[in-house]
Amino acid sequence: MNYLFLDNGFEEIEALTTVDLLRRAQIELTTVSITGQSLVQGAHRITVQADALLQDVDFANAEMLILPGGASHLENCQPLCDLLVKHNAAGKMIAAICYAPSVLGRLGILQGKQATCYPGFEQYLGESYVGGLVVESKNIITAKGPGLSADFAFCIIEKLAGSDIADQVYDAAQY
Repeated sequence: MNYLFLDNGFEEIEALTTVDLLRRAQIELTTVSITGQSLVQGAHRITVQADALLQDVDFANAEMLILPGGASHLENCQPLCDLLVKHNAAGKMIAAICYAPSVLGRLGILQGKQATCYPGFEQYLGESYVGGLVVESKNIITAKGPGLSADFAFCIIEKLAGSDIADQVYDAAQY
């Protein structure tokens, strides 16, 4: 199972494009609210109902954890931060876009890896920052920002389901 985390202020295009394309690829994905409420409001006042609440999910079999960016405060959710550190220590996949790679940088998850992020957050990535639009490095996928949401999602699809499935979804979406 794969999980995408939502906090109030999330960037809708980054979250919803990723959810949409992964589900088109038949990849199991659960949206998880870290707010304690199932309804989560995005940065542009689009309200989404998460599939689950953080405290109700057993992440033991999680394959990939996905963090959209936006004006949320993912780094203030200690249970999520603990989960990310544990997931990374096990060598499992984590994907983050926009400001969210800075959360990974603050947690030390990017050490020895390359990453990109939204302009202005580079200092949180330290020596891991290499720029670029979408960067895959070891178990981490990062992307620069909202305009790269589909590219980010296709990179995730390729990693989880292979290039044939990614190509099929790419063609069906007329991207």
